[in-house]
Amino acid sequence: MKIVILERNSVGMDVDVSMFSDFGELISYENTKKEEIRERVKEADIIIANKLLLNEETIGEAKNVKLICQFATGYDNVDLNYCKKKGIKVANTVDYCTETVAQHTFALAFYILEKLNYYDQFVKSGEYAKSGRFTNFDKMFTEICGKTWGIAGMGNIGKKVAKIAQAFGCRVIFYSTSGKSICRDYRQVDFDTLLAESDILSLHCPLTETTRNLIRLDAMKKMKKSALLINVARGAVVNNADLYTALMEGEIAGAGLDVVEKEPITEDNPLAKIKDSGKLIITPHIGWASVEARTRCVEEAYKNVEAFLRGEDRNIVNIL
Repeated sequence: MKIVILERNSVGMDVDVSMFSDFGELISYENTKKEEIRERVKEADIIIANKLLLNEETIGEAKNVKLICQFATGYDNVDLNYCKKKGIKVANTVDYCTETVAQHTFALAFYILEKLNYYDQFVKSGEYAKSGRFTNFDKMFTEICGKTWGIAGMGNIGKKVAKIAQAFGCRVIFYSTSGKSICRDYRQVDFDTLLAESDILSLHCPLTETTRNLIRLDAMKKMKKSALLINVARGAVVNNADLYTALMEGEIAGAGLDVVEKEPITEDNPLAKIKDSGKLIITPHIGWASVEARTRCVEEAYKNVEAFLRGEDRNIVNIL
């Protein structure tokens, strides 16, 4: 059995992956370019990847492969139709980063809400020492207690965020992007109501044809001018050019993003021009990446391989 990890660094070099050698010969590559995939997987029985495109072009010569295992929940990088035709099962890792994504959601929200960049710089610049005042609240901020926290996508992460928001005293509403949510713990609303009533709107939905460009300029114009937008879902759920316009024209008060339309962010993304961190904070897709979450991701992938070799379909997304 030959196991090939194509994107070792996608879970961090500080997280051990040697456990996969339990299943046979383990070959691990820190990173892999698209043009290197074909040769590297040619003899593989199991491929472990994350973002690389795995389709007939890249794995067509891998005659032995029977399982593709993702170091991720998403699997849109894998051609499921091709895999099904070739009898290749695809497994993803689920629910390994719920806690850390929820935590990052609030980190982004509070950074914008409490004007932390301004107050941090006020102290570090020496202005606080010179001020003669024990405090400074020149930049007004508010409590979230009593505010409406809106959620788009009430899956595991959305539910975790809702629970935390409720603990802070928020009124929670949500919009089901799939239209199939059976959650009864919080008030489900239509999209326009979500936009109109949310003081903070956080996105936790997958990227589908329905959710692509879900948040466009026309949607943001329906939001409160004091509202904050938090995107820890997928970059293309928010139209980045429209968000730039909305922020610059004051349609919403601020935004916290962990994802952008193309990653890493490109120089032509208009959001890169906004230097005011009190209006916009962007983190480089780290919301999932606590050391605990990355360790769980690897452990879950290990369990998927282990189950597959026992003939069990654990987290298989394309049952053959």
